[in-house]
Amino acid sequence: MKYLLLGYTSAAAWDAATAESPSPEALDAFTVYQRFERELLDTGELVSTEGLGHPAVSTTVHRTPDGTMATDGPFAELKEVLASFAVIDVADRERAVEIASRIVQVLGEPIEIRPIMGEDFTA
Repeated sequence: MKYLLLGYTSAAAWDAATAESPSPEALDAFTVYQRFERELLDTGELVSTEGLGHPAVSTTVHRTPDGTMATDGPFAELKEVLASFAVIDVADRERAVEIASRIVQVLGEPIEIRPIMGEDFTA
């Protein structure tokens, strides 16, 4: 079963001006996370993982009466923003929770787990 792990971080704590210069604490956490990534790659459970760009450089596409319109920035003011994602392919929801729990322990931010609808989707 495939799951999407969505990593969120505080919008207030993520400063666009310093996003390219992570703190020493963040670098330490990323090092631990990268070891965990390698572990999941070795077990065949990690499909893909990526960090996302700062919300200030995002684009949102809206439906309008005349079609669609693209605007700069996120759709709404948010307290938390989507910062990363990973796709995992695991035996069941319990394993997805185990993996997400380890990521939360390392990075300290919440992870949302969503099943990916595919041929094996059972909710």
